[in-house]
Amino acid sequence: MALISMQEVSWGVGRPYLLDSVSGNIEKGERVGLLGRNGAGKSTLLRLISGQILPDAGKIARQQGIRVAALEQEVPRGFDGTIFEVVARGQGKTGEALAEFYRTGRGLQTAGDCTQAQKREELQHLLDTKEGWSLQQHVQSILSRTGINGDTDFNELSAGMKRRVLFARALARDPDLLLLDEPTNHLDIDSIVWMEEFLLRHVKTLLFVTHDRAFLERIATRIMEIDRGRLISHACDYPKFLQRRQAELDAEEEQERNFDKKLSREEAWIRQGVKARRARNQGRVRALQQMRERVRQRRAGTGEARMELQEAQRTGKIVIQAKGLTHHYGNTPIVDNFSTMIMRGDKIGIIGPNGAGKTTLIRLLLDEISPESGNVRHGTRLQPAYFDQLRTRLDEQKTVMENISSDNDFIVFNGRRRHVMGYLQDFLFSPERSRTPVHVLSGGERNRLMLAKLFTRPANLLVLDEPTNDLDAETLELLEELLVSFEGTLLMVSHDRRFLNNVVTSTMVFEGSGKVTEYAGGYDDWLAQQPATGENEHKERSQKPKSRKTTAAARSKGLNFHQKRELDTLPETIETLEAEQDSLQAAMAGPDFYKQDRKTIVTHQNRLKTVEEQIAEAYQRWERLEAFTK
Repeated sequence: MALISMQEVSWGVGRPYLLDSVSGNIEKGERVGLLGRNGAGKSTLLRLISGQILPDAGKIARQQGIRVAALEQEVPRGFDGTIFEVVARGQGKTGEALAEFYRTGRGLQTAGDCTQAQKREELQHLLDTKEGWSLQQHVQSILSRTGINGDTDFNELSAGMKRRVLFARALARDPDLLLLDEPTNHLDIDSIVWMEEFLLRHVKTLLFVTHDRAFLERIATRIMEIDRGRLISHACDYPKFLQRRQAELDAEEEQERNFDKKLSREEAWIRQGVKARRARNQGRVRALQQMRERVRQRRAGTGEARMELQEAQRTGKIVIQAKGLTHHYGNTPIVDNFSTMIMRGDKIGIIGPNGAGKTTLIRLLLDEISPESGNVRHGTRLQPAYFDQLRTRLDEQKTVMENISSDNDFIVFNGRRRHVMGYLQDFLFSPERSRTPVHVLSGGERNRLMLAKLFTRPANLLVLDEPTNDLDAETLELLEELLVSFEGTLLMVSHDRRFLNNVVTSTMVFEGSGKVTEYAGGYDDWLAQQPATGENEHKERSQKPKSRKTTAAARSKGLNFHQKRELDTLPETIETLEAEQDSLQAAMAGPDFYKQDRKTIVTHQNRLKTVEEQIAEAYQRWERLEAFTK
């Protein structure tokens, strides 16, 4: 018998149902990836299977005695105490007693309360009779296997560590079926790789929702997809699923196209009137009525987002130049003597563990905070747009529409006047959803809204801090295409390995003790440049950047004093020349330029030619000097 069997299950608020007569099984030993667009009902299906909510129709049969544990998408509120207590409380009444036993013990250590001591004795007796001590050993074993210190206070943890603790809490139930809803959210890359290894080694049966395509490809043995209320099963891994799904969509589109042609012919026939009312044609009339009903019941797909960027005037060749940046958090070095040169068109991924300082580095480079030592210089005409990790630029109490434009119903986008409602539909917000307060949106909807708000601003530098969380695969792919075609400069923090591989041209990697090193290429390219230091270890990385950007230390090698000084001043020289080039070009593009006397026109033309030659020579000199540093 299957562990879980769903038979004609429906659930929803109003019609059509979110889940409409879905059926399917989960067998022992399967690792099932559950896919679907944002809002399709993936989290709802997990809650139905776990028993948190009941179906409106149909039946969910569970194997007798089955234990189901779930890791939800968001960190629940109301958890307090140590990690050990949080994990123990998830194991029923005995676990509650075990957690309380440890809590009272901490109270005795700090206050010596007699009431606490009496309560502790009562709890100890209860644990003796309920096999509480074997549960204690089990919880400690889980914490050891997941690499967590049980004495740490839960509320002091980062969001990523809280997710890891809740993962341990679910595992401590020894579930026959583990349900995971976006398990990689808030986790850094090392934690995601660790979770993959743990699941493959220790978890037999799994149903999970994820936007992380690399995680999905490695873990899933079968794919279920929710599409327009239906649940479709594919007995294959993720890469094969993508091929089969595209073939099925093409076949469905062809089938509906042929159906619509036939319906059009029948509608033309019925308009003939008399022929259609003859008795011998009543069967054809009834068939037409059935075709009309089928069209009325046809559920259209969610549609695809149509995201578009507003690109500002181009920056100079040099976008950001940082020299010797050093910054601490207390006594902990975040960035130590970091230098870089970010050029126009660079697409840079920033990689590192949670808490390493990735967001701090971004703020240093944007000059939002001042370094303790070192300096940052911005190039000309820089217009940044910043997508922050905490989504603090959204007003929770305002509606979706008000967050885009609170003053009126229109925005100006790429020189065109657009209604806000139409603009939001490009990001898959219906008119009804556009009037919804932000605080009720799902994680994926918040991300789409943040992108919609970000793209209303013309920008030539995009700064994205974890943009991929909760986005469905189709929206992720569209965002990838958008960023790849973006002609400006990109700085991006992400733990999505596939996204990094597909978008960035180089990476800045936090390697401990404030050291940040640059590498050419995406995530896989970075891994390929590491020395062999053992499985899943990323220590003593290569120090040589394989891109045009070089550190200050590297620039000092192989050059004499005058050459070093020249190399340091060349960026400023180029920037000045490019500013003059832009000014000359703007003047020559004016409507009255050629109304001037011939001498003035020729002087401008000759000066522009000279400046362009000087810029080319300066770049050649820069490249020659940099060659000495390699």
